[in-house]
Amino acid sequence: MRRGRAAHAARRRDAAYRWITLLLAVAFVPVARLVGGPGMARHVACQWALATRFPAEDLDGLTPATRAAFEAARTRALWRHRELLGLTSGHRHAYHQARLFAEAVRRTGSAEVARRRVLPPAESRHVAGTALDVRPAEGARWLERHGGSYGLYRIYDNEWWHFEYRPEGRPARLPHSGVTRPTDTSEMIMTWAR
Repeated sequence: MRRGRAAHAARRRDAAYRWITLLLAVAFVPVARLVGGPGMARHVACQWALATRFPAEDLDGLTPATRAAFEAARTRALWRHRELLGLTSGHRHAYHQARLFAEAVRRTGSAEVARRRVLPPAESRHVAGTALDVRPAEGARWLERHGGSYGLYRIYDNEWWHFEYRPEGRPARLPHSGVTRPTDTSEMIMTWAR
């Protein structure tokens, strides 16, 4: 019973956050029109409102194309579908990714098992600035449905929050990050020949 009440309270809180953020975006539009121009007012107002809702998020370090795709997607999510789309983690420095991987190896006792959740820096798209860990779950569901329009795709079955910018099109979904994916045709042929 206690868990049901907590879930209900969380849904009510999330709905309140959604509407407050939308109202903030509407209130920001006149000022955003002055700053960004008439064609960018809703986009700028959306970014400001979401920065208020998710003050700890950091879009710095994302590639310009990844950032533009994410901002365009979250603008559409808010204005057209009334969904919030926040960023939990985007770009990571290689040393931070190495620390996350080392902690996962220590916790699991195996690099192979750790790779199911965290990749080493040389393989992480977070280090490249093209991976996004998003929130809340409703926003991630929205991005899974609509993200392809922006080149943003969910990559792993075990990580509902992890999306990557792939302008070349939808990659094959993998069970987890520890599964390697062939990167070009010659590598695929060699893999199949084994």
